[in-house]
Amino acid sequence: MSKTLEQEDKKPFLEHLAELRNRLIVSLIGVGIAFIFTYSFSKEIFNFLMAPYTKIMPEHSGFIFTYITEAFVTYLKVAFITAIFIASPLILYEIWMFIAPGLYEHEKRYIYPFIIFGSISFVGGALFAYYIVIPALYRFFVSFASQFIIPMPDLKGYMGLTLKMLVLFGVIFELPLVAYYLGKAKIITYESLRKKRKVAILSIFIVAAIITPPDVTSQILLALPLIGLYELSILILRFLGRKR
Repeated sequence: MSKTLEQEDKKPFLEHLAELRNRLIVSLIGVGIAFIFTYSFSKEIFNFLMAPYTKIMPEHSGFIFTYITEAFVTYLKVAFITAIFIASPLILYEIWMFIAPGLYEHEKRYIYPFIIFGSISFVGGALFAYYIVIPALYRFFVSFASQFIIPMPDLKGYMGLTLKMLVLFGVIFELPLVAYYLGKAKIITYESLRKKRKVAILSIFIVAAIITPPDVTSQILLALPLIGLYELSILILRFLGRKR
């Protein structure tokens, strides 16, 4: 009898794993199709991502690469990350469809706002990083250049940091949207976020210190938008509570 119950418990778990696998496969196929397109324009995308530095780089400065395959791999990485951004609506759709069986019927109608606003937030966070955070960051680094100190960043390091910042800000700009849906599900409340504000701010600075380069400027440039998004999440939950 106990064996039968154990098998019945395992069955839903295995079904969930199979569902997760299928959703991941569909997402990867979507990213792969987008990658075919983005790789065709990888040179243009590469030049676009180089612009924040090339606009401020000192005279005689440039980029170096130490491995013969480094430039090629960088182009692949640029195309792949861009493909993720293009496929983000599909990825969000698959995430929603994975959690949809656990929702009530009236909650399932939020799928399209979730996909639309989730995609806008993801791309908006990347644009915020590209136009505001990254130029300020590189302007700070280049300010240490002099007649005898000429910055010659390596291609892999520059592009790795740039892409990491774009994806990172894309993800953290989802915070208000996630807070809204968790508030709708009554998992978090305005009061709970407000009471944990000090702990959250301290945690944000610790996380910023871990995932950014070891300098105060980049940590602040990441921490301040996170704090702003946290405060925005509190306002959203406050409004949601009054509406309810």
